[in-house]
Amino acid sequence: MLDLLKEAISQTAEYAEIRYHKREQTSIEAKNGRLARVERRTLAGAGVRCLVDGCWGFVSTTDVTHDGLRKAISEAAEAARIGAELRREKVVLAPAKLAQGEFVYYDLAGEPSIAEKIQVVMAAEKRVRERSSLIVASSVRYLQYEDEKYIVTSDGAAAHILDNKPSFHVTATAGRGNQLEMAIKSWGVTGSWKDLLGKVRLDKAADDAADLAVRKLDAGYVRGGQYTVILDPMLVGVLAHEAIGHTVEADFVQAGSVAQGKIGQKVASDLVTMVDDGTIAGAAGMVLADDEGVLGQRTVIIDSGILRDYLHSRESAQTFGAEPRGNARAFTYSDEPLIRMTNTCVLPGKDDLDQMIAGIDDGLLLREMGVGGGQADSTAEFMFGVAEGYVIKHGKLGELVKSITISGQAFEVLQSVDAVSSDFICGLGAGHCGKWQPAKVDAGGPYLRCRVTVGGRHE
Repeated sequence: MLDLLKEAISQTAEYAEIRYHKREQTSIEAKNGRLARVERRTLAGAGVRCLVDGCWGFVSTTDVTHDGLRKAISEAAEAARIGAELRREKVVLAPAKLAQGEFVYYDLAGEPSIAEKIQVVMAAEKRVRERSSLIVASSVRYLQYEDEKYIVTSDGAAAHILDNKPSFHVTATAGRGNQLEMAIKSWGVTGSWKDLLGKVRLDKAADDAADLAVRKLDAGYVRGGQYTVILDPMLVGVLAHEAIGHTVEADFVQAGSVAQGKIGQKVASDLVTMVDDGTIAGAAGMVLADDEGVLGQRTVIIDSGILRDYLHSRESAQTFGAEPRGNARAFTYSDEPLIRMTNTCVLPGKDDLDQMIAGIDDGLLLREMGVGGGQADSTAEFMFGVAEGYVIKHGKLGELVKSITISGQAFEVLQSVDAVSSDFICGLGAGHCGKWQPAKVDAGGPYLRCRVTVGGRHE
């Protein structure tokens, strides 16, 4: 396949990229005692981009013969020529470290059959239901993307990529009378079935989801207001990705995000260093070579409180005078590469979690994003639901509270950080980032002690 793509691209005078992508997607779901879904889908084709007179042309095709690829290149180049007559700002690509050779993200030796996976999913869903008589609904879903890509560019990239990203999603709903409470445990990896179950035990996730849903039936509420809180690594990851990460994607910066013009400025506590790193082994956002054929690298976004860099494609990197580090990504062959995060994390510090709790007189320990999710915008204003919270009084961890939201301006929250634990978990790999097209990402960090606005209720 590499030879075919190289031959097709060698016959064009313009800059060109060809990205062949084959995906096998598997989905298995058990719900309320029955097998609700078993699907296995395959898609395959090539995305072709040509850059002519400072304008992109893009064509996708399922015809990956030599003639089919040459036709796609010709059509993409013609579209670019037509567009170039109307485009004022011309695209120029920054030089980059280009990927060459084979990149294998996983080892599927010993991978169970789909029948064996179905049995495991069914057993886990049954375990959720049988955990308590108060469980009124349950589901367990397994999702897997097995990808093979060949990426060739006319300036030297030539990469063969094998990638596998599986995930589990466990949901439990507990009920008593008219009251219902839900809990979700989910995780994903880049790797094999064995790697996925090695990160989190499925039986423990089933028990934890059921137990939390039941415990929330008797949980109280917290009074809203400003609190000193400790965010767990999952919420730190949500903050890093949703409220900070998107504001530093260079296309959003160019559109006027709050991070515009702040390179070199202090935007967080000295204790905060935040990175985007596609080379973290096993993380669900692992990208060793992006869809422009650029090698994945670590980008230090915030260094000891100072904003240092944005996330780039080759096009935006040229505009900002920066280096592209593997953040141009496309979900399928028919999508154009966009600037996307990979694994976005706050790096660990030196503090001890127990001591961080002991230093709070009246506050909360908050864990994981709630069922309702959350939102953030280009101003870094955010509001997230929280799955579970625990009252902290006089340095002691207390009772569970529920129905919590947290909100604030993310950079102001990071400026309030006064303790960063030595723990580190990158564990948000179950879901997708949804910037115009899906992308598998991951995020995480240590525990952070900071100030946020807490929304709740009390009866």
